[in-house]
Amino acid sequence: MLVLYVSFFVFVSLSLYSWLVYRYEKKYLMERRINTYFYYTKASLKEMDEEELSFYQRVFKPGWKNVKKRFQKKLNRERISQLEKKLLQAGQPFGWSPVEFQLFQYLLAVASPLIVFAVFIVLGQPVSRSVLIALAVILLALFLPRYYLKVKAQKRIQNALKELPDTLDLLTISLEAGLGFDAALSKVVTSKQGVLADEFQNCLEELRLGRTRKEALSGMLERLSFDELKNFIYNVIQAERLGIGMVNVLKVQAEDVRESRRQRAEEAAMKAPIKMMFPLVLFIFPTLFIILLGPAILQFMEAF
Repeated sequence: MLVLYVSFFVFVSLSLYSWLVYRYEKKYLMERRINTYFYYTKASLKEMDEEELSFYQRVFKPGWKNVKKRFQKKLNRERISQLEKKLLQAGQPFGWSPVEFQLFQYLLAVASPLIVFAVFIVLGQPVSRSVLIALAVILLALFLPRYYLKVKAQKRIQNALKELPDTLDLLTISLEAGLGFDAALSKVVTSKQGVLADEFQNCLEELRLGRTRKEALSGMLERLSFDELKNFIYNVIQAERLGIGMVNVLKVQAEDVRESRRQRAEEAAMKAPIKMMFPLVLFIFPTLFIILLGPAILQFMEAF
């Protein structure tokens, strides 16, 4: 039975591979002939002969682009914009676009249950149990990628909160040294590494492209959204609009951020005893009762 399943899997894989090679190899040869007569010079043709394209460049990459284009036409624009926002908040992991992430999610939801179902059938498990496990795997495959984005976004916010006080101090020192706000941001980017430094780098690039400071700083809130950063950007925009000294504003902002961080630490310390109660009641107290009262209970049972 196992040999039959393996043979069927190998046959399907080889058939699919042969179809892809035949289709895209024919297309590649046709494009190469057209480019030979219309687009490329003799020198470029010589370079193409010296550097032959790999299988990935000739077959997989063009096919993947065609799949993404067709899939993108079927997606809702509102859904793409929401997913793009989540990817930006998560730091755009693996450099994926919304279409690529959605495709990966669907491929995972299709491929993982099939693999799990085949493995359980090969292991001799009942078909009903294999189907139930495959359905559970489908739900996990649909849920886990979005949960991964949520965890990555929360992790970036935590790292940004840790970096914010030191970043504000460095920004304040740079302004006191006589630098402008944009030059001070550039100094922060070159001197520090982390989430905030990367976001300030994006902000500087947007400023170079012609966006205003208000638009560039407000764009950070779409990628990092927490109260301390909102207050910082709001104070900077108001100071620029009203002509207030930026140094004093940043000093007050740094003190407020440190005070809020101290309050969060105290809050976490006050929550610790309540969180420790559950493992104490469920795991530690029963063990203590068994150790302390176990011998007495055994003696009591022997006496009666």
